[in-house]
Amino acid sequence: MNEPLSPDRIRADVAELLGCDPAEIEPDEDLRDLGLDSVRLMTLVERWRAEGAPELELPDLAEKPELAHWTALLTGAAS
Repeated sequence: MNEPLSPDRIRADVAELLGCDPAEIEPDEDLRDLGLDSVRLMTLVERWRAEGAPELELPDLAEKPELAHWTALLTGAAS
């Protein structure tokens, strides 16, 4: 079984795709306001499926595009 993704890794991956510093992303900020679009969202889904979240689906992220939600979901904190 794969290890869950770390909060730092999730933040870094999002920042990389949005072209900003990880520290600039507020946990409850709507990532669409920072430029998140469906192509970037799908890129994250594919990356994270390959790196420890094989059950992840696009709607899991799209329903609440906030770093705090994604971190809870991907680290298992949202059981």
